[in-house]
Formats: sequence, C-alpha cells, structure tokens
Amino acid sequence: MNIILLSGGSGQRLWPLSNDVRSKQFIRLFRTGEGELESMVQRVYRQIRTVDPEAEVTIATSRSQVSAIHNQLGKNVGICVEPCRRDTFPAVALAAAYLRDVRGVGEDEPVVVCPVDPYVEPDYFQALKRLGERAAVSEANLVLMGIEPVYPSEKYGYIIPADKKNISKVSVFKEKPTEEVAREYIAQGALWNGGVFAFRLGYVMEKARQLTGFGDYERLLEAYHTLDKISFDYGVVEHEPYIEVMRFSGMWKDLGTWNTLTEAMDGPCIGKAVFNETCENVHVINELDVPVLCMGLKDMVVSASPEGILVSDKVQSSYIKPFVNEFDHKVMYAEKSWGSFRVLDVGKDSMTIKVTLNPGHRMNYHSHQYRDEVWTVVSGKGRTVIDGTEKKVEVGDVVTMAAGSRHMVIADTELQMIEVQLGKEISVYDKQKHEMPIYTRVLNDLPI
Repeated sequence: MNIILLSGGSGQRLWPLSNDVRSKQFIRLFRTGEGELESMVQRVYRQIRTVDPEAEVTIATSRSQVSAIHNQLGKNVGICVEPCRRDTFPAVALAAAYLRDVRGVGEDEPVVVCPVDPYVEPDYFQALKRLGERAAVSEANLVLMGIEPVYPSEKYGYIIPADKKNISKVSVFKEKPTEEVAREYIAQGALWNGGVFAFRLGYVMEKARQLTGFGDYERLLEAYHTLDKISFDYGVVEHEPYIEVMRFSGMWKDLGTWNTLTEAMDGPCIGKAVFNETCENVHVINELDVPVLCMGLKDMVVSASPEGILVSDKVQSSYIKPFVNEFDHKVMYAEKSWGSFRVLDVGKDSMTIKVTLNPGHRMNYHSHQYRDEVWTVVSGKGRTVIDGTEKKVEVGDVVTMAAGSRHMVIADTELQMIEVQLGKEISVYDKQKHEMPIYTRVLNDLPI
C-alpha cells in the first residue's frame, strides 16, 4: 500500500497548544495501551503499520514540520518537503513525483491520499487498502472514500453517489452547505467528503504535466514556488468525468476544534488539574507545571501552555481563530529532530529556555552574531564543541559562548540544559550554520 499523508496547517483552532511549528497533529493528547501519551500523527502512523507493516508511507509537509516528524516518528519515515505552501494539488503532485522518481514506485501502482490527523480505528486503514486495490483495477481515474454522515454537518463537502452500492459512480459534488441544506443532501444519500482518495500514480503525474508544465520531481521542486495555489478538488476532482466513491461506515472524526477533540480524550484532564464536585463535562489540557483548579464549570475546555491560556465554552471554542490571529505569536515550545525546547522567561535583553537533547543527538554547529549564551547542564552527560574544541559536560557544568563563537552540544545520554540568551537583538533569525571540524565528525561517527 502506497499512502501519502497530507500534513499541513498551523492548527490555530487548537491554540494555545498549536502554533506554526507544532500543528495540531503533533500535540500529544491520546494514551496508548501502555499509558504513554501520543499525538495524532503517531497514532495514525502506528495504526497504518499495524494493518500493513510493509506500507510505503510518505508524509507531504512543509519545511517547518520536518523536525517534529523526525522527533515523533524517527528518521526512517518518508517525507516529501514542500518548499512553500501551495494548497493540496501541488502537494499531491510533488509527493506523487517523489514516489516515482525518488522511491521508485511504478506509474501503474495505486496510491492513497488522506489527511494525517483523522481520529479513526484500524478498520479505516483496512478500508484504505481496499480503496487502493479498487483504484488499481477500476475504469475510474479517481476513487474517493465517502464517510457515512453522522449528523448534518456544515464543515464538510458532500458526495452524492448514483446508487446505494458499496462502490458507486459519483453523481455530483456539493460544497459545504448550511445545516438545513446538509439535511437535504443526507436525505438524498449523500456522504461526507473527508479528503480521502486513491488513483494510479501515472494519472496524477499526467495531471501535473497538464496543470504545471512539469512532470518530474526535480523540476516540480525547483519551480514549486511559482505554482498556482489550488486544491486537488478544484484542480482535478471537479473536472474528472468518471469518479467512483467507496462507502465507509466506521468511526471517523475530524478533531479540528477543542470541542471535537475533547470528545476523543479518555479522561477529563492531561496535566495538573483539580475539579470540584459541581463541574460537569469539563476538560483540561495543562502543559504548565502549575495546578489548574476548576469550580462550578459546565461544558468548558481549559487549555494552558507557555503561549497562552484558553478558558472557553466548548461550542464557542470553535470560533477562536479570529481572536488568535490578533495575537503576537512567539513559538514557546517546539519539538525538533534532536529533542525539544521550552521558553521559560522572556526579558528585555534576555531569554531563558529549557533544552532537552535526545541520547545520541546533537544541535547544528552554529554561531550567533548579536547574542551571548550561557548553558547550565541540569541532567545527563554530553559534550560541547566551541570553536573546534571539544569538552565533556555533566550536571552542574556551566558553559559560556560569546557572540560569534561557533558551538554545538552532543548528548551522550538524555541531556537537559538551561540556556540563557543575552543581547539587545535576540531573534530566531540570528543563527548561522557551519561545517563541523573534521576530527569531531570522525571521533563521534557523525555524518560529514
């Protein structure tokens, strides 16, 4: 099974836990059978591997999400990186070209495309396999998955099939309607359009040639920033005369808002929270190391992170986006390929950050022009490299880097440090990467 998982967006409706770096699919909110927390992308990836261990999984995503994907799924997952955001047709076309030209997938092979963040059970992935198998033999160029609607939703487009068979010709598509119109669609046998579809690889490569003028991965990648922003639905689906739809009646939830997301939580809270006996239908997601006390609340969600605090009626939480757009966004927490960081304090000429490096990982060898840095090791063991000189560090060691010095940290065990940045111009853009000294690369068996 060849699967393209579309991973995009900043997930502003899940503020304050989501931001431009940590989209909603990377927030760890669901418990595994072992009691550990996992994110939407971890859950979906685990479910795919359970159903089909040999599946060829490619995540189509923006550059800002690559580190988080590597952090949560490891280095071996396939990633097709979009140089910039150009909506779903360019993303699917680039990922299809990646499969053919980089991964060696044949043009007759079926490919299934789906969002990275549905809340589903394993039967959904069994249905994806059947969807791909149908695309391999169908006379239709596209086979869609139609979700059996649970209620007349205004959030989804609708697919009206020609009959009530499990696999039907698509009669017509309908855009997102009002609730009243959605009820009429459902009476006609309409299915939700969940953005899940399958095709033979060569079909999309031909569409890429027709709509962009480019038919291979390298040229698509090079010209990506010039491509028109257009969705796969508008660019391809609406112009295809023969499309099939396969019904899916299993559990499927789009957890795009706090209201829907809390329905999937297996308990009332994550993090420190206390409820008195008068609370009803209240959920708390608390990433701060302080308790949250809830008293007399009903149908509420409380979410606290270093980037802000949300206290909202669950229904009203769906409408936070215009307010969030007005905020001055600063990334206060992010997962990187090497570990994670959390901003603890921001002063006029300083910033204090807690940095965690995973065992065997390292930062890039880099320098800053406008700020000094002081690192204090609070747990673990590792090594620093400053201007080419390597030194072992452990708990209690303090390391100072003046502006302009080239430096990095290598974690031998999990390594936690408090990093204090000092300067008049503290900015994420004040960073220049450098090649590591050759002897350091050889000593630590790191890539040159």
